[in-house]
Amino acid sequence: PNLRWGDPSYILEPGDPGYVPPPVTPPFFTQKPKKTKMAKSNYIKQNADAFAAQLRQFKLNLTPYATLLSLTPAQVTAQAADADYFTFVLACLLAVQNSAQQWSGWKDLARGGGSAPATGAPVLPVFPTAVAAVALGIEVRFRALVQLVKAHPNYNETIGEALGIEGSQQTGPDMATVQADLKVEIIGTHVHIPWGWGGHGKFLDSLEIEIDRGDTQGFKLLTIDTTPGYNDNAPFPATPTKWSYRAIYRVGDGRVGVWSATVSVVVGG
Repeated sequence: PNLRWGDPSYILEPGDPGYVPPPVTPPFFTQKPKKTKMAKSNYIKQNADAFAAQLRQFKLNLTPYATLLSLTPAQVTAQAADADYFTFVLACLLAVQNSAQQWSGWKDLARGGGSAPATGAPVLPVFPTAVAAVALGIEVRFRALVQLVKAHPNYNETIGEALGIEGSQQTGPDMATVQADLKVEIIGTHVHIPWGWGGHGKFLDSLEIEIDRGDTQGFKLLTIDTTPGYNDNAPFPATPTKWSYRAIYRVGDGRVGVWSATVSVVVGG
């Protein structure tokens, strides 16, 4: 806007009539790269006994944090009741399982005859002291309560570890030695490559697959796939030809680990 064309041409400078100051440009900020947090396993224990222990740990350690996390006495009491009842259910199950085999054997003797064991007939199982029953869906309620706790502004990982609701850190594979287990199969008119993450999907980004089509050109890039399972839809040759495949995992833009074993299949003809 400060250029003036003519004879002569000139440019307006600060202080000249009609001078337009340049727009204020906001400073350029460089965003810091996000830190990659170590992946964690699911905090809910899958084994029934371990889940019961988790419920008890939460119950026993919750009192000092209940007010800090804005939990009501009713919520605390309900979780404690869930923990007690699930422990009771497992104890009953154990009592039944321990006597089931004895009673099964005694059933056969009672029906078909035979020599009774020296201990005689099995005794009735001894059940634990009954506790108040709760509504079905203990894990559903526990997940909802934990979600509420973790969303509270006062929550932190230290509290989570005390309550037993922080999943254990997963270290992931050795990026120097991780290797894909590659397989190939012919399905109809294409070669299917049913590859997977080998249990390390949280730490890997993609799989680079190379192909040697038996044309003296050696291995060439076939694809960089981010979803397990890939179809090589190249048309089959007219004569039987061996196609060979190999693959290597990638993180970001670089390869990690070592190449898979080469696998081959004869196509065409």
